[in-house]
Amino acid sequence: MHVGLSRLSSTSLQTVLLGLLLLALSSCATYERITFANKYGKAEASERVVTHLPANTVDYWSEVKPIIENRCVVCHACYDAPCQLKMTSIEGIERGANTSLVYNPYRITADEPSRLHEDANTVAQWREKGFFPVLNEHGDSLEAQQQASLIYRMLNLKKQHPLPSSKYLSEDFTLALARKQQCPKPEAFDDFANKNPLWGMPYALPALNADEHEILSRWIEQGAPYTARPALDIQYQQAIAEWENLLNNDGLKQQLASRYIYEHLFLGHIFFDELPDNSRTTPKFFKLQRSATPPGQPVQLISTRRPYDAPIVERVYYRLVEEKEAIVAKTHTPYAFNKQRMSFWQEIFIDADFEVSQLPDYTIKNAANPFLTFADLPVKSRHQFLLDEAKFTISGFIKGPVCRGPQALNVINDNFWVFFVAPDVDKYNFDKTFFEEQAENLELPAELGNVYLPLSNWRKFAKKERNFLQAKLDFMEKQAQNGLVIDLDLIWDGDGNNPNAALTIFRHFDSASVEQGLLGPAPKTAWVLNYHLLERIHYLLVAGYDIYGNLGHQFVTRTYMDFLRMEGETAFLFLLPEQVRKKERDYWYRGADDSVMEYMDLEREHSTIKNSIQYKSHAEKLELFKLLEQKLAPVLNTEFQLAAIEDEKVKAELMLLADIRGLAANQMPETSIVRITGTQGHEYFTLLRHKAHLNMTSMFKEQTNREPENDTLSAHPGILTTYPNVFFEVKKAHLPDFIDAISKASTPQNYATLVDRFGIRRSHAQFWLHSDKLHQSYKKENPIAYGLLDFNRLQNR
Repeated sequence: MHVGLSRLSSTSLQTVLLGLLLLALSSCATYERITFANKYGKAEASERVVTHLPANTVDYWSEVKPIIENRCVVCHACYDAPCQLKMTSIEGIERGANTSLVYNPYRITADEPSRLHEDANTVAQWREKGFFPVLNEHGDSLEAQQQASLIYRMLNLKKQHPLPSSKYLSEDFTLALARKQQCPKPEAFDDFANKNPLWGMPYALPALNADEHEILSRWIEQGAPYTARPALDIQYQQAIAEWENLLNNDGLKQQLASRYIYEHLFLGHIFFDELPDNSRTTPKFFKLQRSATPPGQPVQLISTRRPYDAPIVERVYYRLVEEKEAIVAKTHTPYAFNKQRMSFWQEIFIDADFEVSQLPDYTIKNAANPFLTFADLPVKSRHQFLLDEAKFTISGFIKGPVCRGPQALNVINDNFWVFFVAPDVDKYNFDKTFFEEQAENLELPAELGNVYLPLSNWRKFAKKERNFLQAKLDFMEKQAQNGLVIDLDLIWDGDGNNPNAALTIFRHFDSASVEQGLLGPAPKTAWVLNYHLLERIHYLLVAGYDIYGNLGHQFVTRTYMDFLRMEGETAFLFLLPEQVRKKERDYWYRGADDSVMEYMDLEREHSTIKNSIQYKSHAEKLELFKLLEQKLAPVLNTEFQLAAIEDEKVKAELMLLADIRGLAANQMPETSIVRITGTQGHEYFTLLRHKAHLNMTSMFKEQTNREPENDTLSAHPGILTTYPNVFFEVKKAHLPDFIDAISKASTPQNYATLVDRFGIRRSHAQFWLHSDKLHQSYKKENPIAYGLLDFNRLQNR
């Protein structure tokens, strides 16, 4: 052997050694599995549902579920659940964990989807997809229930090795968003525990209290059984039947409209807000899904990668299915079904004057392009549908799968306002003929599937976008000849009663939020969105975005969004005087490439489209914001404005935060939730940091475009974030000291002093008590919008 090895090249030797190492590791893993099976019996995947619970058995629904939701789901939810261990439902716990990353920016080819409640129906099917158990699947001895349960052992590891008493967690804990995952299987747990004794669950947070630990331990020791979900109350069954009968009417108009509705609501949490027993303190939510079976029969889910992919059945039926998972704020998008909405849809989709002679097919070229698929639906009707719940429409890309991580979010500014073109302004809204002519230029990246040449495909889409912009300019010049002028009548006023007429979007580096109203300081930029922009944003970032797609798909999707952002910003610039537009545009895009400025070029509009808005100052943008605020005043939602704070002293102190900027603001986290005790009215407030940028045009060089000296802060009553970075607790009497400490927090040391006095760090002994009070208050104050917060972005400083 020695002579043979000596003749090998260095590269060959490395290959042999690597092979031997992999063989050894594989042999160890195999030995561990065999040993585990010998100890506890052969593993067999099976469901744990039982018809009834024996006496003295822990009940999952009333005893276990509340603990798991408030202690585990706050970190284990959605696609970014560590190790794909999604604990939002008992089925997710049974499914188990998987070492593959859903959010993987480097994959060359698309992965197979692994969506809970969608891509597999049984535990055995999940095992075939590579998920491994976190509960015992061996024999039913007490030792097997304990030692073969990853959850049990993780909880015991935390009990045996609680967090150190120090205020900062050691560097042994990895808390970065893109941290390397540790996903030990039960048979390899001893090795994991020896290497990482402090990594028990809840990870990097305090342990469960004795009662919580005892309940979960007993449930696992008893085999983790659970009973089936109870049947829906008759009131829900009747409401579902009424809506399903409407959505599945045989008429071609209704079939086309229902397809449109489904492709826009498939991520929504639907609730019936008129049912007497659907208490606003405990709302029940439903999902709109495609089924191969009609109403009255069990739902046979049609599972496809995207909502518009071919269903492989002759007729699709749209069904309402009870939401099985815990509601988490980061994905929660509520949508009300009621008689008023039913009448509205009847008016815009069925009673409207149009005909459907043939339903569109599901070929990808057509299905991925809503301007082709829904060409027969009146443009105005589609526009009205999207505006009716504009916050929901925008929330799709704020809370949908695309919105995760800084590279996904750095396409937008830190805070900006959104306005909408009124759907009845015919001279500004494009008609059916225009969209038919531009269908090819409106092609979206989702049509491609995997993208292996992202740069060449980006250039192709850039060319189509330039063609579309040219067509828009030509259309508007013709309209100008017919009397089109730019004035405030172009802006949708919410029909006098809809608070969706104005929205605020806040970016929090690697997450974002959207709320009704004009919140925060006057922003650097704003968007004005018409129908085609709303529709393209939805089909780019929601309906057409594949979370399991490859690197090229994700890159082209992100860069295409630059076009849409610039279109929305350009529409806002239309509202400013001609001589101000270029100056404002240049300020927004300081340091940007010439190619970017080309898309923002307004020279063509200057000569033909007149702006009739009368300005009285030289601060035209601020004056425009004031004019828009006055126009929309009857419908503006003021719930999260400082003006809504009842306690005048608290209001006055929080207003001082607007004066803090630069280094002190720069030290503050993206989002902070503050509990102020002893107040009149509101008790919880959200502090937001707004980062300044020269421009937002680079996917990878955001830091080079930063202006930290211009960072600012704003405060808002209520909860405006789904990913808090830090918790503060302040007595009303000490609020001036708290504000003063923030103003002086211009160094890491001063910020640490602020948190030492007022913070509830993730290592705090009372962390879970504070968390429970926060969630209880949030649910009481806003039960429809309420969802469990996500603690994965809590800081350690």
